[in-house]
Amino acid sequence: MKSNKITTLSRITLFICALGLLVVLFVPIWRIDLMAPQYPEGLRLLIYANKLAGNVDIINGLNHYIGMKTLHADDFAEFTVLPFIIVFFAVCFVAVAIIAKRKWMNMLFLLFVAFGILAMVDFWRWEYNYGHDLDPNAAIKVPGMSYQPPLIGYKQLLNFGAWSVPGIGGWIFVTVGALLMGAVIYEGRRIKKAIIIPVLLVGFLSGCSSEPVPIRFGQDNCDFCKMTISDQRFGAEIVTKKGKVFKFDDAHCVNNFLDDKKTNQQEIAGIYFIDFIKPHQLINANEAYFLQSPKLKSPMNGNVAAFSQEDSLTKILPQFPGFKITWEDVQK
Repeated sequence: MKSNKITTLSRITLFICALGLLVVLFVPIWRIDLMAPQYPEGLRLLIYANKLAGNVDIINGLNHYIGMKTLHADDFAEFTVLPFIIVFFAVCFVAVAIIAKRKWMNMLFLLFVAFGILAMVDFWRWEYNYGHDLDPNAAIKVPGMSYQPPLIGYKQLLNFGAWSVPGIGGWIFVTVGALLMGAVIYEGRRIKKAIIIPVLLVGFLSGCSSEPVPIRFGQDNCDFCKMTISDQRFGAEIVTKKGKVFKFDDAHCVNNFLDDKKTNQQEIAGIYFIDFIKPHQLINANEAYFLQSPKLKSPMNGNVAAFSQEDSLTKILPQFPGFKITWEDVQK
């Protein structure tokens, strides 16, 4: 039936997707970056289709003290089957491009999405077991503490900030899925039939995150004074409802930025400050406790520090004599 045939453009797209999937076999699919004061350059765990790479030995050495299992590629069945799954999908993309039938392309899209969901669920399961199944005889034990890395995004684990994001291979997977979804929508529109699932996915994928992102100390610049953000005890962010992030090295710069109306107050989704005693951890200004002290000597002499717990602020007062103030006071 002629209306069931896909166009040459969609067939070329499928061939490109197949090539992209083969590239995934040779590049990292996911990466987890660990940042801490004692490791200023950071540690990185790279996850390939069939192996682990990066600073695996150092990470295993650190994890030993808190009772986490060591990481060995041989312990993961996924590393055995994943390369074959990737090749299978590459072959399927080529086959559908040759057959050139719309119904087969739609089936491939649903199968590919199902695989993506299953893979993320399996990754979360691995992270959960890895972070919760701890050796009771570990040298360092924190009651009630687990060390599950974030599925995606940022999470504070003791004095380490963990940042989990797709690697090159992961972004290729996302791109392949987006191209396949685009081809399905394009072919569906050609015959004037709505494809509900891809449209819903487009809406989901296009949503903007209004969550804060980690400050890269020594790399990011303040959006007001333009100085490099280097002191890990201070730092702040303004996040807009559209997901745009402005970073600052001092509460003084935050106030000046707001006073200059660099962004519309109604567009701000949240303002966040670094926890003074927990580097890299960002806390909402409305939930923070603030200390103002000339002894703090912050980068731009705002001399204001934020704390997630009031007792933490109280304990540090003898070292930094000053005044407990509110977020409203900070803005004055």
